[in-house]
Amino acid sequence: MKKVSIDKICSVTKNLALKNVETIQDKPGLHMPCTMGTVLAAEVLEDKSVYNEIELPSGRMSKIKKGDIIAVALGQRMALKGFVGRLPSSLRPGDVIHLLNFGGVAGECLSANVKEVGDPLRIRVLGAIVRKGEILNIGQKALFAPKKKMKSDIPLIITTGTSMDSGKTTVAIEVVKTLTRMGMKLAGAKLTGVAALRDLYKMQDYGVYNSVSFVDAGITSTANIPDEDMKDVVRGALDYLSDDEPDAIMIEFGDGLMGRYGVNAVLQMKEIQENVRLHIGCASDPVGAIGLARECKRIGIPIDVISGPVTDNQVGKTIVKEELGVLVYNAFNPTSEWIDVVISRWLRDSKLPLSA
Repeated sequence: MKKVSIDKICSVTKNLALKNVETIQDKPGLHMPCTMGTVLAAEVLEDKSVYNEIELPSGRMSKIKKGDIIAVALGQRMALKGFVGRLPSSLRPGDVIHLLNFGGVAGECLSANVKEVGDPLRIRVLGAIVRKGEILNIGQKALFAPKKKMKSDIPLIITTGTSMDSGKTTVAIEVVKTLTRMGMKLAGAKLTGVAALRDLYKMQDYGVYNSVSFVDAGITSTANIPDEDMKDVVRGALDYLSDDEPDAIMIEFGDGLMGRYGVNAVLQMKEIQENVRLHIGCASDPVGAIGLARECKRIGIPIDVISGPVTDNQVGKTIVKEELGVLVYNAFNPTSEWIDVVISRWLRDSKLPLSA
């Protein structure tokens, strides 16, 4: 074992509070655990002109360059507009793997949307980071544990989408801003996706007082997680956030309904469907919006509002209204109709009155 100076610590490791000098196991030929959440020190092997930043635990983005030593955690990714990657089957000091997202999830890249993100960044594993002789895993500092039963009946506001980058975070923070200005106390959660703090920090900027993601259960990515395990994580997260009785919990689901991150399975949960007070769907085009709404209705969790790029002008709005008969809302151009719908929906379905 030896000490190593870490230049940049990725946000996926946030709960471990890593230092800039840590101890690693670097014995040549030593096999390291290839399990989700294993924390590694790695050297950046090349410079990139795109997708060349990492997110620090503070939420700040930092450019990485060839020769930088970074702290990452193993995981998977199944991104439509990014990288597809898996856990390595074996791993020793000196092996080369890939950085799969800016939050610091690393693994073996199998496919890439080169137009969007370029080729995957190669990193050389220096060794597993250890403390008191034990290899670190982000699960060792989890804030909550998965649960088989959920006690919480706190009202939920959820945003779902057709894919990543469909407008979910943008509309979520507008809802947060609207409701907190009305006097509501909101918690926030990102329950599916790949590790990053950016979306939760945006919610906090507009009034969410407490927030968690799957990372706080020791999960670097919900890609390919079995449905039942995914549901247990959701129950644990919502019970954790409900302890200090928020008026509502704003939930963003990373990726899309038909992706491989568990969104569909979670939306079919009885506990979710019973507690949802407002469901906002986001899409880039009318076909996506209509398909999303019809599928959500089929599985028992109908959409109340359509948002996202499909609502950027009158064409998309008109088609969606005619086909679905729901409110269309553009987060960049809020209207009084939007606030009226939020209030009426809440007063109709919630046990808690708005303090408007």
